[in-house]
Amino acid sequence: MPIRLNLLAEAQAAEEERRRDPVKRAIWLGALVIVLILVWSSLLQLRIALANSEVNRIEGKINSRTNEYQIVLDQNSKIADINKRLDALQRLATSRLLVGTLLGAMQKTTVDDVQLLRLKVDQAYSLMESTKGSTNSSGSPAGSKVASETEKILLTLEGIDSSANPGDGVYKYKDALTNNAYLKQVLVKTNGINLKNLSPPTVAVVSGKPCVSFTLECRYPDVTR
Repeated sequence: MPIRLNLLAEAQAAEEERRRDPVKRAIWLGALVIVLILVWSSLLQLRIALANSEVNRIEGKINSRTNEYQIVLDQNSKIADINKRLDALQRLATSRLLVGTLLGAMQKTTVDDVQLLRLKVDQAYSLMESTKGSTNSSGSPAGSKVASETEKILLTLEGIDSSANPGDGVYKYKDALTNNAYLKQVLVKTNGINLKNLSPPTVAVVSGKPCVSFTLECRYPDVTR
Protein backbone atom coordinates (compact mmCIF):
# COMPACT_ATOMS: atom_id res chain seq x y z
CA MET A 1 0.00 0.00 0.00
CA PRO A 2 1.56 3.31 -1.01
CA ILE A 3 2.37 5.85 1.67
CA ARG A 4 1.49 9.49 0.87
CA LEU A 5 3.51 12.21 2.49
CA ASN A 6 2.29 15.83 2.64
CA LEU A 7 5.33 17.91 2.93
CA LEU A 8 3.24 21.10 3.29
CA ALA A 9 1.11 19.77 6.11
CA GLU A 10 3.05 21.61 8.74
CA ALA A 11 2.83 24.93 6.86
CA GLN A 12 -0.88 24.39 6.19
CA ALA A 13 -1.50 23.68 9.85
CA ALA A 14 0.33 26.85 10.84
CA GLU A 15 -1.71 28.86 8.32
CA GLU A 16 -4.96 27.33 9.57
CA GLU A 17 -4.00 28.12 13.13
CA ARG A 18 -3.18 31.70 12.13
CA ARG A 19 -6.56 32.11 10.49
CA ARG A 20 -8.30 30.89 13.62
CA ASP A 21 -6.41 33.36 15.85
CA PRO A 22 -9.06 34.96 18.25
CA VAL A 23 -7.14 38.22 18.48
CA LYS A 24 -7.43 38.78 14.76
CA ARG A 25 -11.13 38.01 14.91
CA ALA A 26 -11.54 40.51 17.74
CA ILE A 27 -9.73 43.14 15.71
CA TRP A 28 -11.98 42.53 12.72
CA LEU A 29 -15.05 42.57 14.95
CA GLY A 30 -13.92 45.77 16.65
CA ALA A 31 -13.29 47.39 13.29
CA LEU A 32 -16.77 46.38 12.14
CA VAL A 33 -18.32 47.78 15.33
CA ILE A 34 -16.41 51.04 14.86
CA VAL A 35 -17.63 51.29 11.26
CA LEU A 36 -21.21 50.68 12.40
CA ILE A 37 -20.86 53.29 15.13
CA LEU A 38 -19.50 55.80 12.61
CA VAL A 39 -22.39 55.08 10.25
CA TRP A 40 -24.91 55.41 13.11
CA SER A 41 -23.26 58.64 14.29
CA SER A 42 -23.42 60.02 10.75
CA LEU A 43 -27.11 59.13 10.56
CA LEU A 44 -27.72 60.83 13.92
CA GLN A 45 -25.85 63.95 12.79
CA LEU A 46 -27.94 64.01 9.63
CA ARG A 47 -31.18 63.65 11.63
CA ILE A 48 -30.04 66.40 14.05
CA ALA A 49 -29.26 68.70 11.13
CA LEU A 50 -32.67 68.01 9.60
CA ALA A 51 -34.35 68.56 12.98
CA ASN A 52 -32.49 71.85 13.49
CA SER A 53 -33.54 72.95 10.05
CA GLU A 54 -37.16 72.12 10.85
CA VAL A 55 -36.89 73.95 14.21
CA ASN A 56 -35.49 77.02 12.49
CA ARG A 57 -38.29 76.90 9.94
CA ILE A 58 -40.96 76.62 12.67
CA GLU A 59 -39.33 79.38 14.73
CA GLY A 60 -39.35 81.59 11.65
CA LYS A 61 -43.08 80.96 11.22
CA ILE A 62 -43.70 81.62 14.93
CA ASN A 63 -41.75 84.88 14.77
CA SER A 64 -43.66 85.99 11.70
CA ARG A 65 -46.96 85.11 13.36
CA THR A 66 -45.81 86.87 16.55
CA ASN A 67 -45.08 90.03 14.56
CA GLU A 68 -48.48 89.75 12.86
CA TYR A 69 -50.12 89.23 16.25
CA GLN A 70 -48.38 92.31 17.65
CA ILE A 71 -49.52 94.31 14.63
CA VAL A 72 -53.09 93.12 15.22
CA LEU A 73 -52.84 94.10 18.90
CA ASP A 74 -51.55 97.55 17.96
CA GLN A 75 -54.34 97.99 15.43
CA ASN A 76 -56.95 96.85 17.97
CA SER A 77 -55.53 99.33 20.47
CA LYS A 78 -55.77 102.13 17.91
CA ILE A 79 -59.32 101.09 17.00
CA ALA A 80 -60.30 101.06 20.68
CA ASP A 81 -58.77 104.52 21.13
CA ILE A 82 -60.62 105.83 18.05
CA ASN A 83 -63.90 104.32 19.28
CA LYS A 84 -63.33 105.90 22.68
CA ARG A 85 -62.78 109.28 21.07
CA LEU A 86 -65.86 108.83 18.88
CA ASP A 87 -67.94 107.94 21.94
CA ALA A 88 -66.63 111.03 23.73
CA LEU A 89 -67.47 113.19 20.71
CA GLN A 90 -70.92 111.59 20.52
CA ARG A 91 -71.54 112.33 24.21
CA LEU A 92 -70.29 115.86 23.69
CA ALA A 93 -72.56 116.32 20.66
CA THR A 94 -75.62 115.05 22.52
CA SER A 95 -74.99 116.86 25.81
CA ARG A 96 -73.43 120.15 24.68
CA LEU A 97 -75.22 123.42 25.20
CA LEU A 98 -77.22 124.38 22.12
CA VAL A 99 -77.44 128.17 22.22
CA GLY A 100 -79.97 128.29 19.39
CA THR A 101 -82.34 125.99 21.28
CA LEU A 102 -81.84 128.05 24.44
CA LEU A 103 -82.67 131.30 22.63
CA GLY A 104 -85.77 129.67 21.13
CA ALA A 105 -86.91 128.62 24.60
CA MET A 106 -86.33 132.15 25.94
CA GLN A 107 -88.40 133.67 23.13
CA LYS A 108 -91.32 131.41 24.09
CA THR A 109 -91.07 132.31 27.80
CA THR A 110 -92.43 135.80 28.33
CA VAL A 111 -94.36 137.63 31.04
CA ASP A 112 -96.16 140.94 30.65
CA ASP A 113 -94.20 143.99 31.85
CA VAL A 114 -91.02 141.88 32.28
CA GLN A 115 -88.20 142.69 29.89
CA LEU A 116 -85.09 140.54 29.50
CA LEU A 117 -82.09 142.81 29.01
CA ARG A 118 -79.09 140.50 29.10
CA LEU A 119 -78.40 136.77 28.76
CA LYS A 120 -74.98 135.37 29.66
CA VAL A 121 -73.72 131.82 29.50
CA ASP A 122 -70.62 130.86 31.50
CA GLN A 123 -68.98 127.55 30.61
CA ALA A 124 -66.12 126.43 32.84
CA TYR A 125 -64.06 123.27 32.45
CA SER A 126 -61.93 121.55 35.09
CA LEU A 127 -59.48 118.91 33.93
CA MET A 128 -58.58 115.91 36.08
CA GLU A 129 -55.28 114.36 35.02
CA SER A 130 -54.93 110.59 34.81
CA THR A 131 -53.17 108.88 37.71
CA LYS A 132 -51.44 105.52 37.95
CA GLY A 133 -52.36 103.44 40.95
CA SER A 134 -50.26 100.90 42.80
CA THR A 135 -50.18 97.17 42.03
CA ASN A 136 -52.20 94.95 44.33
CA SER A 137 -51.29 91.48 45.60
CA SER A 138 -52.63 89.79 42.47
CA GLY A 139 -50.38 91.89 40.25
CA SER A 140 -53.21 94.01 38.81
CA PRO A 141 -53.12 97.82 38.88
CA ALA A 142 -55.41 99.34 41.50
CA GLY A 143 -56.48 102.89 42.21
CA SER A 144 -55.65 104.23 38.75
CA LYS A 145 -57.86 106.93 37.25
CA VAL A 146 -58.29 107.96 33.66
CA ALA A 147 -58.19 111.60 32.66
CA SER A 148 -61.57 113.34 32.82
CA GLU A 149 -63.06 116.75 32.25
CA THR A 150 -65.95 118.34 34.14
CA GLU A 151 -68.10 120.96 32.44
CA LYS A 152 -69.98 123.54 34.51
CA ILE A 153 -72.59 125.75 32.81
CA LEU A 154 -74.29 128.74 34.41
CA LEU A 155 -76.96 130.78 32.63
CA THR A 156 -77.46 134.32 33.97
CA LEU A 157 -80.55 136.37 33.06
CA GLU A 158 -80.81 140.08 33.80
CA GLY A 159 -83.96 142.10 33.25
CA ILE A 160 -86.42 144.64 34.63
CA ASP A 161 -89.96 144.30 35.96
CA SER A 162 -92.24 147.29 35.41
CA SER A 163 -95.51 145.66 36.44
CA ALA A 164 -98.14 147.45 38.55
CA ASN A 165 -96.48 146.13 41.67
CA PRO A 166 -92.78 145.94 40.71
CA GLY A 167 -91.35 142.64 41.81
CA ASP A 168 -94.42 140.50 41.33
CA GLY A 169 -93.58 139.99 37.68
CA VAL A 170 -90.13 138.65 38.61
CA TYR A 171 -91.62 135.66 40.41
CA LYS A 172 -94.07 135.08 37.59
CA TYR A 173 -91.19 135.12 35.15
CA LYS A 174 -89.24 132.69 37.35
CA ASP A 175 -92.23 130.34 37.45
CA ALA A 176 -92.57 130.58 33.66
CA LEU A 177 -88.91 129.62 33.23
CA THR A 178 -89.31 126.75 35.69
CA ASN A 179 -92.23 125.35 33.68
CA ASN A 180 -90.51 125.76 30.32
CA ALA A 181 -90.20 122.28 28.75
CA TYR A 182 -86.61 122.77 27.53
CA LEU A 183 -85.29 124.34 30.73
CA LYS A 184 -87.07 121.73 32.82
CA GLN A 185 -85.18 119.06 30.90
CA VAL A 186 -81.68 120.55 30.91
CA LEU A 187 -81.39 122.32 34.28
CA VAL A 188 -80.70 120.66 37.62
CA LYS A 189 -83.84 119.25 39.19
CA THR A 190 -83.49 121.01 42.56
CA ASN A 191 -83.16 124.80 42.69
CA GLY A 192 -82.30 124.99 39.01
CA ILE A 193 -83.38 128.66 38.86
CA ASN A 194 -82.47 131.02 41.68
CA LEU A 195 -83.15 134.74 42.19
CA LYS A 196 -79.72 136.19 42.93
CA ASN A 197 -80.52 139.90 42.93
CA LEU A 198 -83.61 142.12 43.20
CA SER A 199 -83.06 145.89 43.32
CA PRO A 200 -85.21 148.40 45.17
CA PRO A 201 -87.97 150.04 43.09
CA THR A 202 -86.80 152.82 40.79
CA VAL A 203 -88.12 154.72 37.79
CA ALA A 204 -87.35 153.39 34.31
CA VAL A 205 -85.52 155.94 32.17
CA VAL A 206 -87.33 155.02 28.94
CA SER A 207 -90.91 154.45 30.11
CA GLY A 208 -90.89 156.54 33.27
CA LYS A 209 -92.66 153.70 35.13
CA PRO A 210 -91.61 152.28 38.49
CA CYS A 211 -89.53 149.14 38.01
CA VAL A 212 -87.07 146.81 39.65
CA SER A 213 -84.08 145.10 38.11
CA PHE A 214 -83.39 141.47 38.82
CA THR A 215 -80.87 138.73 38.17
CA LEU A 216 -81.75 135.05 37.79
CA GLU A 217 -79.21 132.23 37.71
CA CYS A 218 -80.05 128.99 35.91
CA ARG A 219 -77.68 126.14 36.71
CA TYR A 220 -77.03 123.17 34.47
CA PRO A 221 -75.89 119.86 36.00
CA ASP A 222 -72.15 119.22 35.95
CA VAL A 223 -71.12 116.88 33.16
CA THR A 224 -67.96 114.78 33.50
CA ARG A 225 -66.48 113.27 30.38
